[in-house]
Amino acid sequence: MQTAEVVIIGGGIVGSSIAWHLTEGGCRSVLMVERESHQGKGSTGKSMGGVRAQFATKPNIQMSLYSIPFFAAFEERLGHPSGYRDQGYLFVATRPSHLEYLRTNQALQKSLGLTQARMMMRDDIVSIIPQLRADDVLGGSFCPTDGFVDPYSVMVGFSTRACEQGATLWRSAEVTAINHNSTGITGVETTRGPVSTRVVVNAAGPWAAEAAALAGIRLPVEPMRRMLIPSEPFDGVSHEVPMVVDMSTGFHFRPESLGFLLAWNDPTETPGYKMDFEPSFIEKVLTRAADRVPCFENLAVNPKRAWAGLYEMSPDHHAIIGPVAELEGFFCANGFSGHGVMHSPATGRMVADLILHGKTRVVDNVEVLSAARFAKGELLHETAVL
Repeated sequence: MQTAEVVIIGGGIVGSSIAWHLTEGGCRSVLMVERESHQGKGSTGKSMGGVRAQFATKPNIQMSLYSIPFFAAFEERLGHPSGYRDQGYLFVATRPSHLEYLRTNQALQKSLGLTQARMMMRDDIVSIIPQLRADDVLGGSFCPTDGFVDPYSVMVGFSTRACEQGATLWRSAEVTAINHNSTGITGVETTRGPVSTRVVVNAAGPWAAEAAALAGIRLPVEPMRRMLIPSEPFDGVSHEVPMVVDMSTGFHFRPESLGFLLAWNDPTETPGYKMDFEPSFIEKVLTRAADRVPCFENLAVNPKRAWAGLYEMSPDHHAIIGPVAELEGFFCANGFSGHGVMHSPATGRMVADLILHGKTRVVDNVEVLSAARFAKGELLHETAVL
């Protein structure tokens, strides 16, 4: 029987980050089990790649404050590009309540050390993106260190270096059972045979609930389809603009290659493993796009290039990170609700810290992210969900 100190279910960006941080911390006997023939076929490869620290809660802000500098220094540390572009996030407010929300968030952000975020007047916003329809814009917020990364490249960097430092990656392999006794985890059954281990990390993305169920754990994570539309080449708007978020509708976009990447979270979407792109979504997005950026009326899109991916939604839109009290040796890294890519460095560090040392300094109170919060009714409130 094979043995490993830690078995990670899932070889996407989160699982790969955990593997690298574990090997950096001296734990070299790490096995990543990836059921696909290639990594990144799940949520990692479908992500919009945005990274931001402009959040409304302490854990999310602190995880971003670890992750964004990590992305900036990624190539220097791991010898592989992260694709980090610090073009910023611009939140555009059209209601007084939006401005108050942004001001409140910014006060918390600054208290935690994010000094770069600032409030903006309408004229400031128009100077950044003159093509924006601004008659109803009251102001907004901008942080220049926010931006975007290449999720696939980050995943490859983490995974490659982890394997160079002793980790093992099994592709086209699946965990079919998680064994345990009164003392905790004892091993896993896989399609490549049994593995003896005392620690299992659930990094299964949208399939997290199914992975947890193998250990008899109920994990409240649901898959939710999100769709992205890349445009054809378009030079009517500068490709140096930030990620722009229209708070009146939730429509957001960023430069991508020679065009733009358009997104909107449809409130009528229901949970489920829906992986197909819905063509009718294009009109919904383009209507909102042209309303906020009138020249986007001329934006050409090819439905065959659009895609759908899955968010892993938790009840309070916050990650579920850390050990599960009812089963010794079982750790969660789940429920990121769209923030898995941007928080992957922090998640890797936090989970590795908890496994190796029983504590972490990335966030002040990691217990608030434990799965136990749902039974206790101690949910976190984050409304800045994209």
